[in-house]
Amino acid sequence: MEGFVAVTDPSWYERLCRKPGPCDANFWRPSTRRFNLAPGTPFFFKLKAPHHAIAGFGFFVSFTVLPDWLAWDTFGDANGVDDLDALRARLQRIREGARIAADPLGQIGCCLIAEATFFSPETWVVPPDDWSPRTQTGATYSLDAGEGQRIWHECLGRVGLPARRTLPGVPERPRYGAPTLHRPRLGQGIFRVQVLDAYGRACAVTHEHSLPVLEAAHIRPYAKGGEHTVANGLALRTDLHRLFDRGYITVDDNHRLIVGKRLREDFANGRSYYALHGQPVETPVHPELRPAPVALAWHREHTFLG
Repeated sequence: MEGFVAVTDPSWYERLCRKPGPCDANFWRPSTRRFNLAPGTPFFFKLKAPHHAIAGFGFFVSFTVLPDWLAWDTFGDANGVDDLDALRARLQRIREGARIAADPLGQIGCCLIAEATFFSPETWVVPPDDWSPRTQTGATYSLDAGEGQRIWHECLGRVGLPARRTLPGVPERPRYGAPTLHRPRLGQGIFRVQVLDAYGRACAVTHEHSLPVLEAAHIRPYAKGGEHTVANGLALRTDLHRLFDRGYITVDDNHRLIVGKRLREDFANGRSYYALHGQPVETPVHPELRPAPVALAWHREHTFLG
């Protein structure tokens, strides 16, 4: 298995290390150029000069391109800055120094990192001894042997993974076992981005594409046992999201919108929404991303008012 050692700005680390972890983090890039890693790949944060250390790690989930305002709206200070103006100022400085043209739509590349954990300075990990100072963005290392294996084991040790016990006379086995791709637990921010991307950044009911009014709705709320997974989400326009959460609308097993009688009874209106009754609800192309039938059934039973 491979991991990726990413060159990290110390100020990004300093802002993120204040957050209790593990947490979602947006490892943004000033360019929108595609960045490909396998989901679940360990992602190590190696600080730039004057530091020379790995200050934490997380797990790569996906790469996406977002308008800078949406990156801030979704991840807030998990972008490693204090506010949107600070994000834009830092982007401008980096682009000027690297001679990178700004995207005309204000979009940036976003590496979505789950379960990001940061170490205190006294527990930073020594980076690979073959690290080249000319490396500008990062490098891939095998975690099965050599320096990659060392930093992987040391990072796992920082988060308290227990050593395996051995019996007397039995040769000691590798402390952490063979590396395997990890399916990280996602937070609210990554959930939102992945749901919107899965639905083509359009409302599943109205096909509205205006990002400021699109939201990721949990079918079964996280507080009531639902997960931050695309199969437990729907991309909905803001007003439909609120109606869905409050039980005035739901989705049947045939992926059609159901507008309940209670909307008319409670508000003596709802004319514009009843026109959507029976409307097909668009679902993602990939079957594993489509709404889970068990989640939809839960919503109809426990949230829908009828």
